[in-house]
Amino acid sequence: MQFGRYYEEFEVGAVYRHWPGKTVTEYDDHLFCLLTMNHHPLHMDAHYAGTATHFKRNVVVGNYIYSLLLGMSVPDVSGKAIANLEVESLRHVAPTFHGDTIYGETTVLDKRESGSKPDRGVVSVETRGYNQDGTMVCVFRRKVMVPKREYAEAAVPDGVDPERPSFPEPR
Repeated sequence: MQFGRYYEEFEVGAVYRHWPGKTVTEYDDHLFCLLTMNHHPLHMDAHYAGTATHFKRNVVVGNYIYSLLLGMSVPDVSGKAIANLEVESLRHVAPTFHGDTIYGETTVLDKRESGSKPDRGVVSVETRGYNQDGTMVCVFRRKVMVPKREYAEAAVPDGVDPERPSFPEPR
């Protein structure tokens, strides 16, 4: 199974559909809120959400959905990344609720070789997240620095699989 791509493997316009999806549970949402110290009652308090908001139920914290989609994209986009350079934009388009299943896809928008280092390039992508009904819930654009194949493979010691460089030899 491929984990990330080299610079040469990205094609402008290519779309990578990330699989599998992830069903968001109340536990996932609350744990993320607690870990990040976001204690807003819209996310944590079912009574508050049910009586004081127009959603009438808890809304999953948006940064969890962003993080989930970012993680889903790693095997297809940034698994070989040298660096995640920037997030250009991030929009939460529709709410996500406990029990929704999130799916993601990423489109390659642009790519350019590094101007200062010949062993790498920068790839611009847009990732979109959808719920089980096909409603877009989140979209973000980012730039990722990735290695070129010839340089990456030349840097791997003999006898090491470049796709699994840290996999130990079984005894």
